[in-house]
Amino acid sequence: TVEEIDTLAAKMPARYSLMVQLASWCALRYGETVELRRGDIDVDAGIIRVCRAAVRVNGAYRVTTTKSTAGVRDVNIPPHLHAMVRAHLVEHTGAGAKALLFPAPAGGHLHPSQHQSHWYRARAEAGRPDMRWHDLRHSGAVLAASAGATLAELMSRLGHSTPGAAMRYQHAAAGSDAALAARLSELRNG
Repeated sequence: TVEEIDTLAAKMPARYSLMVQLASWCALRYGETVELRRGDIDVDAGIIRVCRAAVRVNGAYRVTTTKSTAGVRDVNIPPHLHAMVRAHLVEHTGAGAKALLFPAPAGGHLHPSQHQSHWYRARAEAGRPDMRWHDLRHSGAVLAASAGATLAELMSRLGHSTPGAAMRYQHAAAGSDAALAARLSELRNG
């Protein structure tokens, strides 16, 4: 839920709080999130340019392309996060376009064990020990579908090249039919 996302973010250390928000509201994959750099964020336009991912290979990070060619995308940051993004860039991100948004304490990519220790504690304190990190991306997709995203918009936002995966999130948001009916009446009544 929206409240759980906020609680999880609040339970993370300040330097990783925005990581929860972006993974959720922008439906980013973990590898995309840990590879985000200052130059990927257009603060004025409110856009994240997703064009790389970091993957673990033989115990070390390797920067590579996104999961698919559709994964290269611009994702609009919801306006309620704009101030958080600005503050994070000032307080937690190094200077220069190549500075990682969420670096490890000693620099470089955030090691999974460093991240997981914070994540496991946050989810336990939030009363959601069952949450996997990828569930944040799933929540973001369902929220976008609930907000009325079309199949094409979901595919673009999530970086999917086929409709199948995106349709799962529209189905998960099927309870929003009453809101859709109300919007239809608004169209009719002008």
